[in-house]
Amino acid sequence: MSKNKITLLLTLILPFASFAAENGDLTEVLKVVSVADNGGLGTLRWALDRNNLKPGKYRIEIDLPDNSPMVIKPGRPLPPVQGPVDIINMNWLRDGHYVAIDGSAYIKQLDPRSCPGAVPGQYGANVRTTSLPGLVLKDTHDVTLQGVEIRNFCVGILINRASNNVIEDNRIVANHGGAGLMMTGDDGQGNSTATTTERNKIIRNQFINNGDGMEATRGASFNLIADNLITTDASNPEPSQGLEMLWGNDNEVIHNHFQNYSDGVQLNWGNRNYIAANTFDHLSSAVTLSGTGNIVAGNRMVHNRVAVSVRPQGEAGKNGRFGINRITGPAINRITENIMFDNGDDIKRCFAGGSCLPGYAGAIVFNVPGLEHAAFIGNRGGGVSNDPEKLEKICAIDGNIVGCEKTPNKDQHPPMLSKVVRKADQLTISGSIKGEANTIYRLEFFSNSKADMNEAENYLGDEMVPVKADGQATFTYSLSLPAGLTIANVTSTATTEDGATSTLSKPTVVR
Repeated sequence: MSKNKITLLLTLILPFASFAAENGDLTEVLKVVSVADNGGLGTLRWALDRNNLKPGKYRIEIDLPDNSPMVIKPGRPLPPVQGPVDIINMNWLRDGHYVAIDGSAYIKQLDPRSCPGAVPGQYGANVRTTSLPGLVLKDTHDVTLQGVEIRNFCVGILINRASNNVIEDNRIVANHGGAGLMMTGDDGQGNSTATTTERNKIIRNQFINNGDGMEATRGASFNLIADNLITTDASNPEPSQGLEMLWGNDNEVIHNHFQNYSDGVQLNWGNRNYIAANTFDHLSSAVTLSGTGNIVAGNRMVHNRVAVSVRPQGEAGKNGRFGINRITGPAINRITENIMFDNGDDIKRCFAGGSCLPGYAGAIVFNVPGLEHAAFIGNRGGGVSNDPEKLEKICAIDGNIVGCEKTPNKDQHPPMLSKVVRKADQLTISGSIKGEANTIYRLEFFSNSKADMNEAENYLGDEMVPVKADGQATFTYSLSLPAGLTIANVTSTATTEDGATSTLSKPTVVR
């Protein structure tokens, strides 16, 4: 081969493929330098197709020229991504410019009706669907996606039976009828699969104006969701959940900010999830709980209709709207050390969640109806039956009829505070508690700075109190106050030894 031909060949190849040694292996870098969608050299479709022939061999780098459009508009669905592979937007790494993958070229009328559910005639963010996704990670593992904007699909990113993936530093916008990001163990028939959708990390992303911001459903477990912004505005036709977890277990939801949805986090029969250090504002319900063993700890919940809604649920094995044997036991969930004030706002946003039943507002509220309950007021999802005879009843709302669901968290009542005395920087709280005999309770104490406040503006501390054989206990709790703390009244919660937390007690004025 002549020298000129060799030079020409290298000129054609090098922009699209380079080699880097990593741990003794050679990883080929596939360069995406064109926004075209014809499958030609240098396009995203070409890079995905080539990667999928030998997963683990390649790294995909999106590296568009600075003077080119930063939008890739596929004319048809992109091939599912097979890992291991890193897909990195070099434009974002260099200067913070997202490259968008935009579905509007083949999803022309993007609204919930354009995104069909798995059941014919159903549509919307609440119904089971995986239709028309942008990027698909299915039956795979170890995919990293960084610095990309995904927009205008029914589901922005679909992670289906896929584990050990990292979705970081992306912007996920205006995906309606499903979710911005959907993690699901769905087996294709609506059933959960265990151990298939685990150890994924969803970190430092922006979720803006999606139907559901995120979902972790049908067996999605041991995943980390951290440091994300999940928000929406009036342009969203279906502001449902910031994060829905349906049969999702053992996930960690830490240090995210949720705002403007029907629910910030909605737990539907998920167990042992840890929701901590998040901020929630301007939501109909900041956190909605069913399932058991979940912990809501150290969050800041301000200017919502309800801070924590605790739903009742049926007995084990009951065949409800979401399927047979969907319940694992009574709802028992721990609510601890959260800051809650200025809730009770008139936010009646109930798209597949939230709290719109009159009177159900405030800090911690029991018996808030969910979609499965006849008493729910709101949109259950397009094409979903609203027949009250097929929906479940809540004893506290519908009366003690056969099969009604009892008050969650064992209907544990809060402590009764009899006296709160302040002397200089010392506070002494006295009271009593009724509870389960011969068990120990955790009592948590909160203060409010104004006499008309009845929530939990400041966390003061906790006391372990043993309940005697007659189910009664008295207590006196003393603490030193931080300098400058204004206290008008004090409230308290009681938590059983297995984690069932009460509502807040009636405020007691400081003397």
